[in-house]
Amino acid sequence: MGPRKPWVGGNWKCNGTKASIEALCETLNKAEFNPEQIDVVIAPVSLHIHMVKEKLKAGFKVCTQNVSKTGMGAYTGEIAVDHIKDFGLEWTLIGHSERRQYYGETDEVVADKVDICQKAGLCTAVCIGEMLDERKAGKTTDVVKKQIEAFIPKVTDWSKIMIAYEPVWAIGTGVVATPEQAQETHAAIRKILKEKVSAEVAESTRIAYGGSVSDSNCNTLIGLEDVDGFLVGGASLKPAFLDIIKSAL
Repeated sequence: MGPRKPWVGGNWKCNGTKASIEALCETLNKAEFNPEQIDVVIAPVSLHIHMVKEKLKAGFKVCTQNVSKTGMGAYTGEIAVDHIKDFGLEWTLIGHSERRQYYGETDEVVADKVDICQKAGLCTAVCIGEMLDERKAGKTTDVVKKQIEAFIPKVTDWSKIMIAYEPVWAIGTGVVATPEQAQETHAAIRKILKEKVSAEVAESTRIAYGGSVSDSNCNTLIGLEDVDGFLVGGASLKPAFLDIIKSAL
């Protein structure tokens, strides 16, 4: 792995109760890491953000799972970037495959969200990845290129962008991209950034892997040249997340 600061995110998705979160935070607080050397970012359900911020020890960053492409106003059910900043949060996820798949978020919507976050100075983990039929058809690079090219024009500060490559066929399925598949796609993403932005951006931008990451595969994956960390789903709700954090140190 290069000189890029590791990034490990826990996406709790639509999970958790007050009782389970209290227990989980107690477990996560056993993690030992230096926030100057690694970003550990937790994305709970929005209702639980305040509780999680209070329960987790200093060093963890709390993050929203989504952000509105509009500002404050008559947009029922949305959370604006203004709210996120006002709450003292540094990060949000954008374009998770479940947002794209179930809620109709197109590449253009993702680009709009990147734009509003960039203007607000909010750090974003932008999620990209291909479906199983696209992988089988050999279109992985074409898919991620299209997804990246959609938001590139909106980026004014690449230091606030982290790209999360999540093959959709590996999310929550227990199937993990092989180390060769993960490295190949991460390298392709870096090549796209080099060609479309600059060599400096390609070298400095962090690219995390997501897709059934666990304590049993994290050490192998983090050893890959272009894998800078993880966006973890199910395993981030378990004690195994401690081992995943440790692997990236």
